[in-house]
Amino acid sequence: MTEVIDVVNRKTRGRPKVFDRNDALDKALMLFWAHGYEGTSLSDLVNATGAKAPTLYAEFENKEGLFRAAMQRYIETFSAQRNAVLNDDALDVKTAIEAYFRATAACFTECDKPAGCFFICTSSALSSGSEEVAQMLAQQHHAQESALKAFLDTRQQRGELPQCANSATLARYLACLLQGMSVRAREGANREDLDQIVDTQMAIWPALAGYCELSTK
Repeated sequence: MTEVIDVVNRKTRGRPKVFDRNDALDKALMLFWAHGYEGTSLSDLVNATGAKAPTLYAEFENKEGLFRAAMQRYIETFSAQRNAVLNDDALDVKTAIEAYFRATAACFTECDKPAGCFFICTSSALSSGSEEVAQMLAQQHHAQESALKAFLDTRQQRGELPQCANSATLARYLACLLQGMSVRAREGANREDLDQIVDTQMAIWPALAGYCELSTK
């Protein structure tokens, strides 16, 4: 009986670890988020994920493929949570915008992950050799702005914003504010610091929401 147990134990010890794709993506995401695309090497990814390079290549093809998958992980885990606030029909336009930016301030400053926005942090210091990665990130910047514009358009149709308000300009302004909050968080700003920025934004919201461009005739 003892011999049988020893044989089973030896077989168990010899089995390779099963590759956990989601766990590898979470760890790769944190590395890319903290150090950027070019600042993260394959050896860094191997050490962080515990997977060998051939395993990562078999699953993601190359470093760019792993980055793309990590970016999608960020969208599903963090961006989706914030965007869900914009889709909450129970909130009026002002409350939804404030909740969205408060959630963003929390996301950008949580201690268990890198500071700032993944898209904005990884967009910096890209060389000309990373053009495809730069395009992927640019698309996400535009998608974020488009999501804000779609939200504003919907609320404008409901009469929560004046018809003369320029939703495209307002969405662009809000997207720029998000980028500024990310930079501030990366430089060490804490949750309270970012919440003060949100306080200022909401104080001037009536003027922002009611802004109407003069038509040029």
